[in-house]
Amino acid sequence: MKFGITDRFECSYLADQLEQLLVLVPSQNTTATPTEYDALLDAGFRRSGEQIYRPHCAACDACQSIRLPVKDFKPSKSQRRIINKNSDIQVFASFDNKPEYFSIYQQYINQRHANGSMYPALPHQYESFTSSDWLNVIYVEFFLNQELIAIAVTDELPNSLSALYTFFKPEYEHRSLGTLAIIHQLELAKKRDKQYLYLGYQVDACQKMNYKANFHPHERFIEHKWHLIKKNSR
Repeated sequence: MKFGITDRFECSYLADQLEQLLVLVPSQNTTATPTEYDALLDAGFRRSGEQIYRPHCAACDACQSIRLPVKDFKPSKSQRRIINKNSDIQVFASFDNKPEYFSIYQQYINQRHANGSMYPALPHQYESFTSSDWLNVIYVEFFLNQELIAIAVTDELPNSLSALYTFFKPEYEHRSLGTLAIIHQLELAKKRDKQYLYLGYQVDACQKMNYKANFHPHERFIEHKWHLIKKNSR
């Protein structure tokens, strides 16, 4: 596999910072195989659409890849409260990127991330971000009273699941659907006999991302090694 380094550009997570990426250079036929991508996830990489990348910032290590050992997970008290609060939600797994997903994605991006790089949400941008020609992508659907309110886009690899992106109707923000999505992705990973659920990057200084660090035990990729992080349930 060949890799390249991007120019520096405005950081997606930290204000007044620049970021740089190490990216996989696609071969003539494909970006990667699922087995290769599983190994790259284990080395701290992640995908956005067809691009596979890892932060490569010389003066900053704030972005730490985070994953959950599936068999070791036990929900905390606060996570059990979220489960109970959402007991009226039904969850299904789909293997089709359905047209109705984009409307929810559009509401989510345009109302919650209007200052981000994905604004404004456009159909081709959504499609290029979530889809992949070489991966098995699972769309975890959340229904409330037969209304689709959230989708968690999840990549399936031989040894793991990787949570690519979760989006929901903004009026249901109070239901903590980001946390609920991780809990159900963990259940799906257990059913499909996966060792890990990858959650992307954890940036402790970015408040919107801190719900991921509330799952214990979890592992963080620091200085090219995975470190187990334990904490008592709250």
